[in-house]
Amino acid sequence: MVAGQTIAVLVAGPGLDLKIPYTLCFSLIALSAWLNVLIGLAFGGQRMAREGEATAQIAFDILQLAGMLYLTGGIINPFSLLLIAPVTLAAATLPARFAAAMGALAVAACLVLAVVHLPLPYRSAAGPGPMPGMLTMMTIVLSRVLGIALTGAYAWQAATESARMELALNVTETVLAREQRLSALGALAAAAAHELGTPLATISVVAREMVRNAPDEQTREDAELMIGQAARCREILQRLTEMPEAKDAVHERMSLVQLVQETIEPHMIHGVRVEAVVNGPSGEAAPDIWRRAEVIHALTSIVENAVDFARAEVIVIARFDARAVVIEVRDDGPGFSPEVLAKLGEPYVTSRPGAEGSRTGHIGMGLGFFIAKTLLERTGATVDFRNGRRGGAVVAARWPRSALEAPGFVGV
Repeated sequence: MVAGQTIAVLVAGPGLDLKIPYTLCFSLIALSAWLNVLIGLAFGGQRMAREGEATAQIAFDILQLAGMLYLTGGIINPFSLLLIAPVTLAAATLPARFAAAMGALAVAACLVLAVVHLPLPYRSAAGPGPMPGMLTMMTIVLSRVLGIALTGAYAWQAATESARMELALNVTETVLAREQRLSALGALAAAAAHELGTPLATISVVAREMVRNAPDEQTREDAELMIGQAARCREILQRLTEMPEAKDAVHERMSLVQLVQETIEPHMIHGVRVEAVVNGPSGEAAPDIWRRAEVIHALTSIVENAVDFARAEVIVIARFDARAVVIEVRDDGPGFSPEVLAKLGEPYVTSRPGAEGSRTGHIGMGLGFFIAKTLLERTGATVDFRNGRRGGAVVAARWPRSALEAPGFVGV
């Protein structure tokens, strides 16, 4: 819109010989440009605008355009058609109540501009006067063409972004469903281990009796083999019952130390030193937290990305205090490039190498950070991407302690 307004003022002034208040017009255009810059710096492209923020931005666009029309003839200016564009964008992207508010604001602007505006005289050899009929017609045609183009562009952009977000969210839901299925398998394994414990104990008792009463050496050896295999089965079942995915009061929780260790464990085989550190107030033990598939998958994905880009080291730092839990993933790689950092967290943004150039063999599709960020935010985290002071990339997730901490057992 900034570029379009600038071109329109420059063309309509000298080209159509209109007496335009250039200073005030360009002041409004500059205000719009500065707002865009400030929004970009404030959000860094790391999250989508919330409903209230998007509504405020569209409302500003309507008011800024109304100001331009006030300076250039009011509602009789053919470019007043452009008030339709931000309303179209609001209708395509915002809830009904916000879209209706933007429509009401645009209608109010039209009504005010119909009675309150500065005149737009036409320069001619005979002095100021109304614009000739042919020139008026040309201006109307031009405004209609630009209005159609801008409105179509707004609607296309909104529809495209909606489709991209829907696809990316579907992928996120698929990943989360997979993690939940794995958790369900863990619970089933734990239940099976519990049920098999009794028959294995019976087999061991019978096998020992067979060893004591064996009529020959071959029978004794077979019975001892049964005892050994039963003991091995008990060890396997013990590991299954210790799997943290099991859904009971014990296995649904884990310590903060266990979380970071489980996050880095799959990535300690790629030739990069991967280390976990847990810090907290002196003398205070790390809290137990709820085991959540979303958190584990997201942090594991972030560590995987760090391993792909690190030169020699990746450090996962977990910090806790009475109010919050913070987990940071740091690497000593080149860090995020400015163009990637500005959009990181949005779908389909990546600079990951192909599988042949990746330590982990992962092919980047630009969804990893989006999925990780979405999953973490669903658990109550605030996610931040930045470059470290000494280089390398830093991804930090911060939760209120109450959002993660599992309360202590009662009566244990």
